[in-house]
Amino acid sequence: MTSNLIAAFVTAYLLGSIPTSFIMGKLVRKIDIRQHGSGNVGATNALRVLGTKIGIITLIIDIGKGILAVVIGKILVSDPSNLLLIGFGLFAILGHIFTIFLKFKGGKGVATSAGVFIALIPIPVAITLVVFVITVWLSKYVSLGSIIAAFTLFLVELYINFKNHFSDLEILIFVFVIALFIIIRHKSNIKRILAGNENRISFKK
Repeated sequence: MTSNLIAAFVTAYLLGSIPTSFIMGKLVRKIDIRQHGSGNVGATNALRVLGTKIGIITLIIDIGKGILAVVIGKILVSDPSNLLLIGFGLFAILGHIFTIFLKFKGGKGVATSAGVFIALIPIPVAITLVVFVITVWLSKYVSLGSIIAAFTLFLVELYINFKNHFSDLEILIFVFVIALFIIIRHKSNIKRILAGNENRISFKK
């Protein structure tokens, strides 16, 4: 049991650590994506630098990392508690943000967090996804979509917990912490949006 638990956490971290956009940059364009665009190792910069098709593939893989971390945790540990599932998801998110493969400097964790929450709370995520898509479509700011999506996910989960007498309080706390962290990680984007010089995404590339 202990060995399986350790394996689940290590697997979650290593999955999260896979630097998808960095790998795509090397394979597709023979470039280091950290030296282009925003310099961030995330799906948004892959979309900006490598084009829509590769950006979407990167996004899907990064989301998949979060889903797999929770699913594999369920396979390795029989009947895991919500706290354990949260732990697996958290390790995947930390792996993405602090990837061991790039000297612990990774992305902002939005896509991998989305994957984790898809595995944990799919209905709130579906609602949040609609808000994210509408925000990005109207504003062309992926960063703004991520910020509003993080806040929306917390509000939806808060409402569900309120209706269910806070039966999944640990999930709500986890959502709050990750949402707050994502918003803080986007503080430079917020400043650029307010200044009017944030990069807009193009869906035509």
